[in-house]
Amino acid sequence: MENENLLKQVRAKAETWLAPEYDEETRKKVKELLEKEDPTDLIESFYKELEFGTGGLRGIMGAGSNRMNKYTVGTATQGLANYLKKEFASLPEIGVVIGHDCRNNSRLFAEIAAGIFSANGIKAYLFPDLRPTPEISYAIRKLACQSGIVITASHNPKEYNGYKAYWDDGAQVIAPHDHNIIGEVNKISSVKEIKFEKNPALVKVLDESIDKQYIQDLLSISLSSEAIAKCKDIKIVYTPIHGTGITLIPDALKALGFTHIIHVPEQDVISGDFPTVISPNPEEAAALKMAVEKAIATGADLVMASDPDADRVGAAVRNNEGEFVLLNGNQTLLIFIYYLITRWKESGKLQGNEYVVKTIVSTELVKKIAKKNGVKLYDCYTGFKWIADVMRQNENKRTYIGGGEESYGFLAENFVRDKDAVSACMLLAEIAAWTAEKGKTIYQLLQDIYVEYGFSKEKGISVVKQGKSGAEEIEAMMKNFRENPMLELAGSKVIFIKDFAKLTGKDLIENEIVSLDMPTTSNVLQYFTEDGTKVSIRPSGTEPKIKFYIEIHSKVDAIEELQAAEKAAEAKIDEVRKSLGI
Repeated sequence: MENENLLKQVRAKAETWLAPEYDEETRKKVKELLEKEDPTDLIESFYKELEFGTGGLRGIMGAGSNRMNKYTVGTATQGLANYLKKEFASLPEIGVVIGHDCRNNSRLFAEIAAGIFSANGIKAYLFPDLRPTPEISYAIRKLACQSGIVITASHNPKEYNGYKAYWDDGAQVIAPHDHNIIGEVNKISSVKEIKFEKNPALVKVLDESIDKQYIQDLLSISLSSEAIAKCKDIKIVYTPIHGTGITLIPDALKALGFTHIIHVPEQDVISGDFPTVISPNPEEAAALKMAVEKAIATGADLVMASDPDADRVGAAVRNNEGEFVLLNGNQTLLIFIYYLITRWKESGKLQGNEYVVKTIVSTELVKKIAKKNGVKLYDCYTGFKWIADVMRQNENKRTYIGGGEESYGFLAENFVRDKDAVSACMLLAEIAAWTAEKGKTIYQLLQDIYVEYGFSKEKGISVVKQGKSGAEEIEAMMKNFRENPMLELAGSKVIFIKDFAKLTGKDLIENEIVSLDMPTTSNVLQYFTEDGTKVSIRPSGTEPKIKFYIEIHSKVDAIEELQAAEKAAEAKIDEVRKSLGI
């Protein structure tokens, strides 16, 4: 009976999309959904509204209220425009920067958004073609705009697209603006309220000068120009995986001084179909396969791959046997933080008021590096908007060194407010030169970090649950972990539990509850055990997944002990997985 009622509601909702205010192509697709014998696609397309959440929109492209299309993008844009006109009513002109990635329909959605902003009397600065997401953040600040949007679904499968909203500091929106924008979006009850008629006078297509300024500013963060000059010819393979990185990253590496950038021609092809990979995610080995093969064939030292919107970077380096191994996000985070703090210290730049940032699910070794060097560490929620929030709060008070997260995002500069694969690729290449000058490799640098600060191995596990039933199952899993907390993980006693949904921590040794100092609540649980194991559990905010982050620690006194530590950690991770039932 429940399914019959749902289908009846869905059909009624879909039939409203046959009205004349929807274009002919949309009406045709909706009609096809209504006529299909199997109603699954119809239900998935219309059973709910594609929610404009705190991270914007992300969904499968197609006709329907739960899909990415001109009407859901239009509703989001009109709602944002309405809020901007209220919030900045005193300004003579409101400006918005608009960028997009390589995905199918990304340019179309960007142009639709530009038209809607202009129809609402808002100046729209539209990039002429696809560009890295961090450059949109940079442009918002550089052009003194009040907001910005990026049409991207990051590394999601090719069927997806998305819409991210930014505020006047170049960061993704957070409270109160996120909830206020959502409120304005939800007020729109009909597509008739969306102003699609473009005002050409208020749409400005940006030229390449913003690209040049961006790269020039990125050069200012370099810390080892002499090492680069000596090792400028190291062989670096770079792939954009069909995405936006191709527009800037090779030029940025050359501007930094590197002369031997090797391409993967098949993956330089810009395509929303991502023809050479199953998933354009630099976290996955398969996405770097062609680049690693190219590196082996050319004798390269370093492999780098940016995701489609070029805000994250994956890397492969040669181990002590000369074989390529992939670095995970925690390892690149460690290398970046260690290098930056070390070079700041060597250059006499550390004055005692510097800070770094990591997310709560990222490796705890960052904390040790910061503490030993007298640098303050901030722990924040997953999502780079929270790192940007820490930067906002410390503006003109403390000096930012760098910040990142285990999901391969890092930001080394303070004039951008989102993770940046352009600067991260520049930084990684610089570290390769710095280590080469010392007769070492990046892999050996990582080994040195482990010996000095302790060995850590992390494993991220995502359990995918698709559709409406999947979302309900994820909710039930989180509820079960809360109501039946783990008291032991892989034979080690749980000594502390953090519940960020309640902003409370429970000390199981002292049997007391403590408050967690965070800016807002978040649906995250963390377990800490006697032997230093950390487990974090959270639903993804952008994908139909529940994520588990397992972190194992051990002490090593020499490089020769690392292999045994690695093997023991892998076995421990398997035991933790069994404890969690995943």
